[in-house]
Amino acid sequence: MASETAGASALWGKEYSGTAEISADVYDYCGTGGSRRLAESKSYSMSATLDLSRPREGGGETEDNPFSLLFAAGQPAEVGAVSFWSSAVSTGSSQDLAGNPRDPNLLLTYWHLEWDDGALSGRLTDPHTEQGVALNLLNWPSLIVPCRTDLGTLPGGYPHALAAGTTLKGEVDGGGASLTAQGGSGDGQVEFRLDFKGSPS
Repeated sequence: MASETAGASALWGKEYSGTAEISADVYDYCGTGGSRRLAESKSYSMSATLDLSRPREGGGETEDNPFSLLFAAGQPAEVGAVSFWSSAVSTGSSQDLAGNPRDPNLLLTYWHLEWDDGALSGRLTDPHTEQGVALNLLNWPSLIVPCRTDLGTLPGGYPHALAAGTTLKGEVDGGGASLTAQGGSGDGQVEFRLDFKGSPS
């Protein structure tokens, strides 16, 4: 990891802007006997950004990745928007369960990333849904009443937390970024594939 981080440090502070091509398969549980079924498939494009920075620190720990990654396609509340966070710092209690003082800044790491001479691969290892700090999301509309498409959907999108096992791979260097991601939501309602190409901004 030390040599990997040393090479990747040249990318700390890099930002890339481009377009994400996204395809989504949406499932519901409205089949016979409440079984899961494919409800719709959609393909769309969104403006997207990729930001790389120094690995985050919090609570005396440092993110164990070559860099901290933040990817965003679309605006947060926009239908179809996607976000990836490799890590985040959350605020917790300044005391542990025994009452001892501790750093209230808690480092949450979501992705395990590997980078080698421009080649990037990653896997979402912990969505942190149990802590209520899910930041890796795909925004998609939800029906007002399940299985009743005739009654319409709630306005805007609903953030579906991505499931562990979602993957990311591609090329990232000083000249640009080309990434492919695929996975699904933890509730089993959305599966997606995303292709991003960006230039330094």
